[in-house]
Amino acid sequence: MAILIGIGLSASAGFRVFTPLLITSLATKASWVTLATNFEWIGSTPALIAFSIATVLEICIYYIPFIDSFMKTIATPVAVIAGSILTASFIGELDSFLTWSISIIGGGGVASITQLTTLAARSTSTFVTGGIGNILISIVEGIVSLVMSILTLLLPFVVIIFVSIILFVFIKGICLLKRGKKVVKSSMV
Repeated sequence: MAILIGIGLSASAGFRVFTPLLITSLATKASWVTLATNFEWIGSTPALIAFSIATVLEICIYYIPFIDSFMKTIATPVAVIAGSILTASFIGELDSFLTWSISIIGGGGVASITQLTTLAARSTSTFVTGGIGNILISIVEGIVSLVMSILTLLLPFVVIIFVSIILFVFIKGICLLKRGKKVVKSSMV
C-alpha cells in the first residue's frame, strides 16, 4: 500500500509539483497518514506553510502564456525529485538502498513520465493556440493533481488506473511522434 500511495502521489507531482506535497503535509497534520522515519518534516508547520506558498505560486505562474511552458520545463527535474521524496516518505520498513531504489525508479520515473506528457501537451497547445489554450491545460492539470492526490491517499488501488492511463497516453504520444517523423522523412525524399 505504501508503495502505491508513493507512486500515486509521484504521478500527481508530474501534473503539479507542490500540490501532492501540500496534500501529504495536510494529511500528516490531520493524522490521516503516517510517514516513514526521517520524513516527518513533511507534516511540520514550516513545511506546510512552504508547500502552501509554493502551490499558490505554481498555480499562478501556469496561467501566464509562454512563461508557463518555460516553467514546465524547469519543473521537470523538480518533479522527479518530489516524486522520489514522496515515494520514499511512505516506504518505512525496507532497507534504505531498496527504499531509494524504488523511490527513484518508481516515484521519480512516474513523475517524469507524467511531467513529460504534460510538457508535450503544453508545448503542442502553445504552438497551436499561441499559448491561449494553455490556460485550459493548467486548469485540467491542477484539478487532476488535486483529485489524484486525494484519491491516492483514500483509495490507493486507484493509482493503478491513473498510472496505466498516464503510461498509455505517454506511449501513444511517442508512437505519434515516430509516425510523424516517418511522414516528414518520406515527404522530403
